[in-house]
Amino acid sequence: MNLEELNVEKELKIVFMGTPEFAVPVLEGLIENYKVRAVVTQPDKLVGREQKLAYSPIKQVALKHTMLVLQPKKIREEYQEIVDLNPDLIITCAYGQILPRALLEVPRLGCINVHASLLPKLRGGAPIHHAIIDGYSKTGITIMYMNTEMDKGDIISQREIPILDTDTTESLHDKLSLLGKELLLETLPSIINGTNTRTKQNEEDATYGLNIKREDEKIDFSKTKNQVYNQIRGLYSWPGAYCILEGKILKVWKARMTDNYFPELFDGTITALYDDGFGVKVSNGEVVFTLVQLEGKIKTDGASFIRGVHGELVGRILS
Repeated sequence: MNLEELNVEKELKIVFMGTPEFAVPVLEGLIENYKVRAVVTQPDKLVGREQKLAYSPIKQVALKHTMLVLQPKKIREEYQEIVDLNPDLIITCAYGQILPRALLEVPRLGCINVHASLLPKLRGGAPIHHAIIDGYSKTGITIMYMNTEMDKGDIISQREIPILDTDTTESLHDKLSLLGKELLLETLPSIINGTNTRTKQNEEDATYGLNIKREDEKIDFSKTKNQVYNQIRGLYSWPGAYCILEGKILKVWKARMTDNYFPELFDGTITALYDDGFGVKVSNGEVVFTLVQLEGKIKTDGASFIRGVHGELVGRILS
């Protein structure tokens, strides 16, 4: 990079928009290499029993670097402060709101988004969860131009990674967060100098990874062991899969599969006790719950849970 190109990049007015922990490495990478003029994030929230005011992870990073922080409640109505900054480029990563057309048209270099899937696969707010829950063998990061529709803009660059059988949403989240930082920093120079490619998405290949709903968390024991196992690890470590044990919610945080088969039992029947947990019959086999949490209790390994339950578990039916 010559001195003229370096000066151009230093003079860029970049506005970054993001909210959760996933976006932190992306913002930190930008701060290390560019001048970020402002950060836009979701409003502060009251959390916990004591209802303490909590800043988003992105706001915490911005304040650490004494940056301007804007927190509109509804970006579709409250975007004038961003317009007034006259940004050359807006970069979003897990911001949480769709930008209005009036804001998208402001930056001369456009608005780009760092999305945690290989678009057009898994559009939406929970692509990491669904990549595991839906049994994908790979996922990745997409850098894309934004438009007024959810994750439908032209693709600039992509990079994929495999999804391991041992991956959870937590582990995949961390891998993709760092990959997002790397790919963005590699892609930005071409966006700035106008040499980047842009590819329209194929609508026929589109799938969706929409935000997780409560009904997505309930375990359906009539599904296969792979489906149940994928659901449990796809909801770890938030918000967690669950079932019902004798009228109480039982969160299931970790599990493993076995080769056992119990055709004579109803789906959901507790099959056997193991050193690390207890087995549960599903449509085509058995899944062992190894980390659970009974309603009102703390998380415990499956073996400790067994020791703490009075009476015989085997034969009981979960729903």
